[in-house]
Amino acid sequence: MAGSSSPARAIMYAFVANLGIAIAKLIAAIYTASGSMFAEAIHSFADSVNQVLLFVGLKGSQRPADEEHPMGYGKLSYFWSFVVALILFSLGGVYSIYEGLHKLMNPVLLSDIWIGLAVLGLAICLEGASFYGATIEARKMAGERTLLEWLKQTRNAELVVVLGEDLAAMFGLSIAFAALLMVWMTNDPVYDAIGSISIGVLLVIVAIFLGVRLKGLLVGRSAEPDLCAVIYEQIAQDNRILEVFNMITLQMGPKIMLAAKVRMPAHMSVAEAVSAINKLESRVKAAHPEVGWCFMELDDQD
Repeated sequence: MAGSSSPARAIMYAFVANLGIAIAKLIAAIYTASGSMFAEAIHSFADSVNQVLLFVGLKGSQRPADEEHPMGYGKLSYFWSFVVALILFSLGGVYSIYEGLHKLMNPVLLSDIWIGLAVLGLAICLEGASFYGATIEARKMAGERTLLEWLKQTRNAELVVVLGEDLAAMFGLSIAFAALLMVWMTNDPVYDAIGSISIGVLLVIVAIFLGVRLKGLLVGRSAEPDLCAVIYEQIAQDNRILEVFNMITLQMGPKIMLAAKVRMPAHMSVAEAVSAINKLESRVKAAHPEVGWCFMELDDQD
């Protein structure tokens, strides 16, 4: 079973790291006139805004259900995560490509490159720490599954976005570091422009990946396969259930909607069947707190 994980904690790790890194990168970018460094500064500021939006989505998804939203606000987390992917694409990726093309057509000699390299080296360490923190939270949620299996199956949008951003940030920082190092060694500012364009392309690729990953959650997706299998088995093993015709789940943010069509003995009275179903629903919810809504339908055929 998965351990206790906190997406909010992972978001906080990323926000603190990104904001500090963004300020340091901006100062270094102004001082060195590096396009790669400026692209990285924009990237980190965008990531800082993204963490705020993820936190807003996480807290909004915890609002209780009301008359107009009978199944709560769980999908708000998916909406804000999708907005984050759009920001990463537009503000981070597209602008970095624009900045790189501008520097490519209008090369600018860089100064005090060692400052930029020092800031990037420190940023790589901080982003690595943020990624490590997010990975710890993901491993708690993954339980006995590998991290790759969890990434394929998880319905937790916030943690997937944080991991994607942190991974993109580390690759981007490595590209910027290599670009500045080449400029330092060759005194050719073209490498800096190429670095900025490469960072932009990387961000666009990550943003598209996150957008595709989140599309399914926005449209409507079942609960994780492992959880569905466990719940199905629990229903099927109930001594009053003769057959499970069908079972569907729908992920609604942190909560799940569960519906099942089952067959029970024909000799049971309506009162006995209702009592048995109510007890079964209570057992399912007690065993799986993530099940927010449970609907059982009695029938004699599918």
